[in-house]
Amino acid sequence: MTKKDFEIIPSTTVHALLSKYPDLEDKLIAMAPPFKKLKNPAIRKSIAKIATLKNIASVGNIPLNKLINDIKQELGQQSSSEVFVDEVYFTSQPDWFSTDKVAISLVEGEVGDKDKMTVVAVLREAKKLKKGEIIELITTFLPAPGIDSMKAKGYSTWTIKDEGTIIRTYFTKSS
Repeated sequence: MTKKDFEIIPSTTVHALLSKYPDLEDKLIAMAPPFKKLKNPAIRKSIAKIATLKNIASVGNIPLNKLINDIKQELGQQSSSEVFVDEVYFTSQPDWFSTDKVAISLVEGEVGDKDKMTVVAVLREAKKLKKGEIIELITTFLPAPGIDSMKAKGYSTWTIKDEGTIIRTYFTKSS
């Protein structure tokens, strides 16, 4: 397969891309500081397998079209004329949210040694939620792959940008 045969689209996973083109890792990291996490072997083994280009565009705050076309240019592929829609993670407060319903609060980097990824802790804690209870996840980056994973498992999510670089994401069981 030549560089022109590998399709670069929003659903391409970071794992597939970097497995095929490991030299792109440094290019991705240069595009946005949050991509430095790709150097972490635990992230490469876990999140990179589910994180799509659409996810990492959101995490890196890079327009999806720019990310895809920059990668294509790096690989010597023709730029895409297709217009890809960026995922919207920051929305207005949903009816189900109330601070008094936050039962669990997890902070990035404080989830314990056995949880190499914060999303692992969220998934574990989500199983304990009672109807109406909420998990709060506090990070310094948009946890787009984790948000999409939780949505796929039937959870409602809401994400807001707090002061500075703090991002708060809330999860609850959907009714």
